[in-house]
Amino acid sequence: MEMHQKTNYPALYTLIVVFFFWGFIAAGNNIFIPFCKEYFHLDQFQSQLIDFSFYTAYYLGALVLFAFGMLRGKDLVTSWGYKRSIIYGLIFSAIGAGAMILAVEADIYIGMLVGLFIVALGFSLQQTAANPFAILLGDPKSGDSRVNLAGGINSLGTTIGPLIVSFALFGTAAAVTDNQIKNLSMDKVVLLYTCVGLLFIGVATLFYLSKKLPEGKSVETIEKSTKALKTLIVITLLLFVCLAPVFQSYRSEDNKKINEMELVLEKREKELQTTTDFSAKGTINQEIQQLQSDKNTLKAKIENKRIMWLAGALFSVIGGLVFAYFQSKKNKEGWGAMRYPQLILGMIALFTYVGVEVAIGSNLGELLKSKQFGGLHASEIAPYISMYWGSMMIGRWAGAVSAFQLTRQKRMFLIILMPIIAFSIIMLANALAGYEVTNLYYYFICVVLQIAAFFMSKNKPVRTLLIFSLFGITALLVGLNTTGMVAIYAFLAGGLACSIMWPAIFNLSLLGLGKYTAQGSAFLVMMILGGGIIPPIQGKLADIIGIHWSYLVSLACFVYILFFAVIVKRILKKQHIDVESTVSN
Repeated sequence: MEMHQKTNYPALYTLIVVFFFWGFIAAGNNIFIPFCKEYFHLDQFQSQLIDFSFYTAYYLGALVLFAFGMLRGKDLVTSWGYKRSIIYGLIFSAIGAGAMILAVEADIYIGMLVGLFIVALGFSLQQTAANPFAILLGDPKSGDSRVNLAGGINSLGTTIGPLIVSFALFGTAAAVTDNQIKNLSMDKVVLLYTCVGLLFIGVATLFYLSKKLPEGKSVETIEKSTKALKTLIVITLLLFVCLAPVFQSYRSEDNKKINEMELVLEKREKELQTTTDFSAKGTINQEIQQLQSDKNTLKAKIENKRIMWLAGALFSVIGGLVFAYFQSKKNKEGWGAMRYPQLILGMIALFTYVGVEVAIGSNLGELLKSKQFGGLHASEIAPYISMYWGSMMIGRWAGAVSAFQLTRQKRMFLIILMPIIAFSIIMLANALAGYEVTNLYYYFICVVLQIAAFFMSKNKPVRTLLIFSLFGITALLVGLNTTGMVAIYAFLAGGLACSIMWPAIFNLSLLGLGKYTAQGSAFLVMMILGGGIIPPIQGKLADIIGIHWSYLVSLACFVYILFFAVIVKRILKKQHIDVESTVSN
C-alpha cells in the first residue's frame, strides 16, 4: 500500500502569507507611482523608477546568489535551507520597510526608492526558496497544487494591495485632486509600512519558532557556468553605463534651464490672466510663445538623448542574451544551462513578459488621468488598478484547476466558475472599499473571452502561449486605436492575457535541461529584471509621444512572446522533446 506524505498545513498557511506580501507590495506600487508623480513633481519616467528599483532588486539579488554559489561551488539557498533563507529574506524586507518609513518621514523620493529596493531584495531571496519549500511541505505529487494555491493568494494580494495603499494615501474613496496631493499627510503611509514591517518580523518569528518545519537543506554542487556568469556581469555593467547618463541628465544645466523656463512660464501665464492692458497682453503672449518654443527645443534635445540611452539599456539585456545564444551554439563548454537555446529565448520571453505585465499597470494611472480616458484624479484610479491585477487572479484561478485530478466535466465547469468567482471578489472588494464600480460591470465580457481562450488552449503550453499572446496583441491594438471605456477595458484585458503566461514560458524554457534545470530556473528568475527596465522605457516614451501611444512598447512585448511560442516548438522538436504531451498549469 502506497503511503502519502501528509501536508504540513500550518506551515503552508504561514508560507502563503509570504506569497501574499509579494503581490500586495508589487501591485500597491501602481498607486504610489501616480501619487509620487504629483507629490514630488516628477515626469512619467521618474515616477516609473519605483518599478525600476523594485524589480531590478530581484535581478541583482538572484545574480549575487548565483555568483556566490559559483564561487563556493554550492547553492547558497539549499545550503542555508529553505526555512532559514525565507527567514533571512523576511528580515531583509523588514529592514527595507524601516528604510521606507524613514524616507517617507523625511519626504525624500530617492529614499523611498532605496527602501523599496531593499524590500524587493528580501523578496528575491524569499521567492528563490518559497516555491520549492511549498513542494517540500507535503507529498511531492501534489506539490503543484500547493504552489498554485500560493499563487492564487499572491493574486489576491495584487487585488487588495492597490485598495489598501490608496486608502493609506488618500483616506477615503472621495476624490482628491492632483493639486491637493502635494498637501496630503504621509502619516498613514508610515503606519502602513510599520504594519508591513512588523508582519515581516512576525512571520519570520513564526518560521524560526516552528520546530515541525523541515529545514529544506541539501548539498548540491553547482554546474560550472563561467561564461554564463561573465555574460550576466557584462550585461549588468552595461546597464549601469547606459542608465547613469539618464539619471545624471536630471541634474544637468540644460534640465535646470528647463525648470527655470517652466517657472517663468507659470509666472507669465498668471500675469496674462490678471492683466487688463490689451497691449501688455500681446507682449506677454509673445514672450510665452517664445519661451515655450525654446523650452520645447531644449527638452526635445534632452529627451532624445535619454531615450537613446534607455534603448541602449534594453539592447544590453537582449543583445547580451542573443550573444550568449550564438556563442553557446559554437561551443557549449562553460555556458551551463545557457547551452540550451530554449532557455535563452525563454529568458528574453520572461523578461518581456514581466516587463509588459508591470508596464501596463504602472502606466495605467497616467493614462486614466488624460481627458480621453476619463480625466480621473490619482485618488480615483484604485478600482482600475485593482481590476488589472485582479485579472491576473482571474486567469490564475482558472489555470490552477488543471493541477487537480478531476473528471473532464468537473474541470470544464470549474474553468468557467473560478473566473466568475474571482471577478465577483474583485468587484465586491472595491464596492466594500467605497468605490464606484458600475463602469467595470461590462468588463465581464473580457472575462468571458478569456474563458473561451482557456478552452481553445487545451491545457498545452505552446498552444496556451500562442493563444494568450494573440489575445494580448489584439487587446493592445484595440486599446491603441480607441479611447474611453473600450480602450480602458482593452488595456485591462492585457492582465487577462498575462495571467497564464508565466508557467507556460517557465515550463517550455526548462524542458530538456536535465541536470541544468535548477540553474536554468535561477536564470529565469533573474529575468524579473524586465519589470525594472521596460516600464521606465514606456514612461520615457510617454514623456515624448504621449501616454496613449507609449503602449506600443507593451504591444512589442506581446509580439516577442508570440515569436517565442512559435520558435520554441521547433527547437524542442529538433531535440525530440514532445511538447504536446507536456501540461501547463
